[in-house]
Amino acid sequence: MSMSIYSSLSVLPFCSNSPNLQRCRSHLLPSTSLLTPSNYSTTRPSITTQNLLSKNRKVDIICCCSMPVVQVSSPQLQGLLSCSRALWVTRSLIAWNVDVGNGSCYLYASRTADLVLTDDGVQGEDVVINLEEDSGGLPLNVIEKFPHICNYRAFKVPSTVDVKSLLKCQLAVAPFHADGQCISATGLQLPGVLDDLFAYSGPLGAVFTEEAVSLYLWAPTAQVVRACIYSDPSGGTPLESVLLEEDNGVWSVNGPRTWEGCYYVYEVSVYHPSTLQIEMCTTNDPYARGLSSDGMRTLLVNLDCDTLKPEGWDELADEKSILSSFSDISIYELHIRDFSASDQTVRPDFRGGYLAFTSQDSAGIRHLKTLSAAGLTHVHLLPTFQFGGVDDEKEKWEYADTNKLATLPPDSDEQQAQVTAIQDKDGYNWGYNPVLWGVPKGSYASNPNGSSRTLEFRKMALNRIGLRVVLDVVYNHLHGSGPLDDNSVLDKVVPGYYLRRDRDGFIEHSACENNTANEHFMVERLILDDLLCWAVNYKVDGFRFDLMGHLMKSTMVKAKSSLQSLSKEKNGTDGSKIYLYGEGWDFGEVAKNGRGINASQFNLHGTGIGSFNDRIRDAVLGGSPFGHPLQQGFITGLSLQPNAQDHGSKTAMDQMLAVSKDHIQVAMAANLRDFVLTSRNGEEVKGSEVLTHDGLPVGYASCPTETINYVSAHDNETLFDIVCLKTPMEISVDDRCRINHLATSIVALSQGIPFFHSGDEILRSKSLDRDSYNSGDWFNRLDFSYETNNWGVGLPPKGKNEKNWPLIKTRLADPSFKPKKSHIVAAVENFSNILRIRYSSPLLRLRTANAIQQRVRFHNTGPSWVPGVIVMSIEDGHDGMPGLAQLDPIYSYIVVVFNACPTEVTAAIPALQSRTLQLHPVQLMSTDKLVKSSKYEASSGTFNVPSRTTSVFVEPRGI
Repeated sequence: MSMSIYSSLSVLPFCSNSPNLQRCRSHLLPSTSLLTPSNYSTTRPSITTQNLLSKNRKVDIICCCSMPVVQVSSPQLQGLLSCSRALWVTRSLIAWNVDVGNGSCYLYASRTADLVLTDDGVQGEDVVINLEEDSGGLPLNVIEKFPHICNYRAFKVPSTVDVKSLLKCQLAVAPFHADGQCISATGLQLPGVLDDLFAYSGPLGAVFTEEAVSLYLWAPTAQVVRACIYSDPSGGTPLESVLLEEDNGVWSVNGPRTWEGCYYVYEVSVYHPSTLQIEMCTTNDPYARGLSSDGMRTLLVNLDCDTLKPEGWDELADEKSILSSFSDISIYELHIRDFSASDQTVRPDFRGGYLAFTSQDSAGIRHLKTLSAAGLTHVHLLPTFQFGGVDDEKEKWEYADTNKLATLPPDSDEQQAQVTAIQDKDGYNWGYNPVLWGVPKGSYASNPNGSSRTLEFRKMALNRIGLRVVLDVVYNHLHGSGPLDDNSVLDKVVPGYYLRRDRDGFIEHSACENNTANEHFMVERLILDDLLCWAVNYKVDGFRFDLMGHLMKSTMVKAKSSLQSLSKEKNGTDGSKIYLYGEGWDFGEVAKNGRGINASQFNLHGTGIGSFNDRIRDAVLGGSPFGHPLQQGFITGLSLQPNAQDHGSKTAMDQMLAVSKDHIQVAMAANLRDFVLTSRNGEEVKGSEVLTHDGLPVGYASCPTETINYVSAHDNETLFDIVCLKTPMEISVDDRCRINHLATSIVALSQGIPFFHSGDEILRSKSLDRDSYNSGDWFNRLDFSYETNNWGVGLPPKGKNEKNWPLIKTRLADPSFKPKKSHIVAAVENFSNILRIRYSSPLLRLRTANAIQQRVRFHNTGPSWVPGVIVMSIEDGHDGMPGLAQLDPIYSYIVVVFNACPTEVTAAIPALQSRTLQLHPVQLMSTDKLVKSSKYEASSGTFNVPSRTTSVFVEPRGI
């Protein structure tokens, strides 16, 4: 008899005692058939081993009213359904690492999520389907997409099965031995089959036309989707509640143009694997472009509306500073709240938010103008999308009594106690808790409701002071998951799809929490669409990818291609000037290409996408963020001025210093893997042949723009703080300030792209806090009046710092560590000068690997080197002469000498004899008397450089 299993609710016979009936009744789709009725029997025999394993048995369609009462198995066995160890990878294949031998394997489905596991197998199903093992195993395309299951067995799904309808059900598979014993059972991971059947490139989110507002939601596993339209950002009853219609996994509805300015949420009825139930999930639109406060509802906002465009917005692309090459980029990392929260020259209602960047006469803007005039090109803003951890409504924030905190001793633990007591109720967080990627964060706006956040973000317009803007994007994880979490969005819409799962089907958390799975088609599409939204609608100039190594290389390459296809004429944005970089760390489930070829340091060569170079950071400063805090490096006294830490014998320390020098020199040559230099042993080696302590190549880049050189960032201690930790207690604050500048000058004068943490140039301190993501304004304060660098404002928060409190306390208590305003002012001048030097010659910003190999040389190398001194030369050609092409019309030769020693050094470099070198004019005009005393003696090629100083010598043309 022909029959639709899921006929309308009025004729479908359900058991009145079904445990999920009441919660599921309103969620069922009308008139949906799972299978081709002519192929399956509608009479259900009792579940017995013989029935399940009969060779000639037809697959049965089972209504739950005909089910016998079953005895649920033990909790240990029942718990197997909470796992999803099988993967439905294509329309026709299910993968599982189970050996059924001569037995059989079955797929079970229940639209009302009534599956239970008994000692005899799975029961409660509407459908049970026999799966045959495919002796050919998984095909290559599946293994490429899911390399972590390459050895799994493949089971074939019959071609007559209505797979699309099955995917709306609770699903399980169970294998049986030939003797009828149930071997195991598990749920299924569905991303593979969803990609195979429902990959979609059409409209998503809210689409505005002259006549209508249309909503589109990709939710192929949903049973019902409804949009609730509200006039207000919170409270009240819906103006309308409309059902969306499904077409091949995409739900849509057309509404009137009057919806613009209203708010909406989706109600999605869907099976959720985390609860094993059909859930009614209330959620925002994954493609939201506006929100109410704290993301409670999605705002229907048209980003093309003229009222949301500041004056001159459409012409902004023409006002951006010239960027001839990505090699000309320099980056300054800044947190929006840090920038102005403590700036008394900013209007109180603007402080800590977007509008602070419109205060053209504030101390912070004057400071940025100074850096821009010196050559700085890009400001990297820490997360600005809607994130969790900070309430959007400022009136709910709690504040520490800063007047009281200021009276406490510099090494007291009371400051951190008061700050941490309110740290989840104040207005501070770095923002690496993504909720919705495509909407500006509400707490930075004057009004988190309505469209203020859009308009005010656009008003920041740093482009108008000569700076381009980079956004910090966090696509590797999400703040929420599951059907009940207020911060969960994607996992409510298509549960189990957007988040990466382990082999048991549980969410991976190596990237902090709730790792996303951009190897899935629609996850990647969401990322690419989001990037395009920020580039086109907010005219962003670059993107920094948090934990980029957790994304796939193919996604990053597509992102670059998509962005660079944008044009001013068509999109109002010149995509060819948009730069991409990120953290290429290789760890967690993605390590060693565990989930596909990931965007790690070693995999990105040849893409032109930058990655942070931790080699130069660790060599310059010493150790690593995960090692002992007193481990010294090249500039912090290793071998040259040891601290109290045991670094081994003098011979061992000298060797470590020489290794550090090799690492720095590779990095200064843009960390190119094929750059050839003379090692500490006197051998000619490539950058990739110089190895880290754990045997990894130091050099990994194929072009200079693939390397982001840095020594400090928002993570870990500030540069000044780490210098204070690692250097000997007895050195002066003057010396620590010089070491701070020595570090930034190494970064600024290296080939590749230099990256600076905001405050590197003003000796910024966080009172030795190693992780200030939630340490409030008190520990994160930036003072652009230069009165203080925030040193000694109490012991840093206990959670991440307590084990180092004994080391920290002795330093904070010592007043000699604290810089004066004169130190800070000098640091700003020195930093500005080193930027001016970088931008005074294209030789310091070479554009190709060949140019670096041909022109850059390192001297004072090999086993007889003068310890603590790096000497780099860069050669230019001469017009009309054979050999190198001329790049610089002013200087034909540059020599940079870095002296990390606590004393003046004399280095004789025979290869640099008889040149007409002189100190760079910027340094000659400096107020730094020490650097002005640097000398070069031509007849012997000897350089005299003061202690802890970077000296730049140039050979002007025509002399």
